[in-house]
Amino acid sequence: MSGATAPAGWEGILDPGERILWQGRPVPGIVWRPQQMVTFLFGLAFAGFALFWMLMAATAGGFFWMFGLIHFGVGLALSFGPIVWPAYMRRHTWYTLTDRRAFIATDAPLLGRRLKSYPIERGTVLSCDAGNPATIHFAHVMRRTKNGSSRSDIGFERIAEGPEVYGLMRQIQRGEMAAEENGTDHV
Repeated sequence: MSGATAPAGWEGILDPGERILWQGRPVPGIVWRPQQMVTFLFGLAFAGFALFWMLMAATAGGFFWMFGLIHFGVGLALSFGPIVWPAYMRRHTWYTLTDRRAFIATDAPLLGRRLKSYPIERGTVLSCDAGNPATIHFAHVMRRTKNGSSRSDIGFERIAEGPEVYGLMRQIQRGEMAAEENGTDHV
């Protein structure tokens, strides 16, 4: 949706005069990344050993074999969680770009509704993975880890209109959107 005014539901969220330039959603589907291979294989091995243990414990009779169920579940979660969870969250995510900010909205069961905004300014570092679909990063967050910290990039992930949205963001950075709004040309 390009050049639209604030639709119903955006009252009180957008600043006065702020215009929505684009709205979209991530392209759904499971994405396999090579760096997931180690966790995937470890999880499968963990689940496989738990399954073997449960089968051996079941031959002894009784319900002792059930203690292996939690380990089997953890192994499956380690294998498939990093692959399935991001795809699940993409199905519950919406993106909006205004002439001032980028919004990421999520509405996932058990996690609730969330709306976060990130300013797009002259100093905002933009990066665009121009694949098909494209991903545009415009912010990051540092998270504490056991061995220090790690950086997680934030942005519009797997969008079909990547080059167009990236171009709009670059125009915002150059102040061209404000010039359009005022009816003046930006040099």
